[in-house]
Amino acid sequence: VFFFEASMVVKTEVCAFSGLKVYPGKGSRFVRVDSRMFLFIDAKCAASYHMKRNPRKLCWTQFYRKLHKKGAQEESSKRRKNRSVKIQRGFVGASLDIIKAKRTQKPEDRAAARDAAIKDAKAKSKAVAEKKKAEAKKAVPKGGKSAAPAPKAPNRGGKGR
Repeated sequence: VFFFEASMVVKTEVCAFSGLKVYPGKGSRFVRVDSRMFLFIDAKCAASYHMKRNPRKLCWTQFYRKLHKKGAQEESSKRRKNRSVKIQRGFVGASLDIIKAKRTQKPEDRAAARDAAIKDAKAKSKAVAEKKKAEAKKAVPKGGKSAAPAPKAPNRGGKGR
C-alpha cells in the first residue's frame, strides 16, 4: 500500500465579527430572529457581537486592520490594473482622416467655416420665405380680399361640450 501526500482543499468561512478564517468544526453559529446566520470564531467574538461592540474600533479585528491600512503594503504590490487604451476610430459620416483634420484645424478657421454655413442656411430660409409670400399673393382673388374661413359658432357651455 502506497501513501502519498495530497494537498487537501479546506473550505473555510469568515467570522461575522472579527473577519478571521473559521475552519471546519470550529466556531459557533448564531441565528437571529430574521433567520440570518452569523458564524463566530470564538466566544470572545460572539460576546462582543451580542454587546453590540463595533468591530471597526477593536484593533484585533480584520475590519479595523483594513480600515487603518495595516499590512496592506504586500497587497498593494500584487494588485495592478490594466489600463484601458483609447483607440480613435471613424464612424458613419466621418472617416478617421476627417476627424483628425477637424481636430488639428485652428479655432479661427473653424469659426469662419461656421459663419459661412450659418449665412448659407439663412439665405436658403429667406429664399423659401420669399417664395411662399409670392405664392400667397398669387392665390389672392381679384376682389382684393382673401377667402376667409366661415366664422366659428360661439362656445356655449363648458367642460368641452
